[in-house]
Amino acid sequence: MKKVVMSLALVAALGLSFTSCREAKEKTEDAVEKAAETAGDAVEEAADAVEEAAGEAADAAGDAVDSVKDAASDAVDAAGDAVDSAKEGAEDMANDAKDAVNDAVDSAKEAGSDAVDKAKKAGTDAMDKAADKIKDN
Repeated sequence: MKKVVMSLALVAALGLSFTSCREAKEKTEDAVEKAAETAGDAVEEAADAVEEAAGEAADAAGDAVDSVKDAASDAVDAAGDAVDSAKEGAEDMANDAKDAVNDAVDSAKEAGSDAVDKAKKAGTDAMDKAADKIKDN
């Protein structure tokens, strides 16, 4: 009887060990598969994050380039405006100087004309007085 019980125990132990090895193998395979999936998901998420960061960096670089272009364009416009303003200021000053010279010439002509008229009148008055004195004598 001992042999039968021992044989049954041996068969039971062998049966359980094969079953448990299979289950352990399956559990190990499942764990490896889950770990591989998790690692794959982590790699995909990291790749997505890197791609997104690279896109944002490219956008930021593009924005920076656009800002530099805009600033350069504004500087060129400002320089052009300054040149135009200086040119207009110089033209205005030249026109003001020309007007002042013309006004001075006109005033001098007028003063000269007035002086000539006064001299004529004084001469005429002097001649009239002299003529009156001659007539009276």
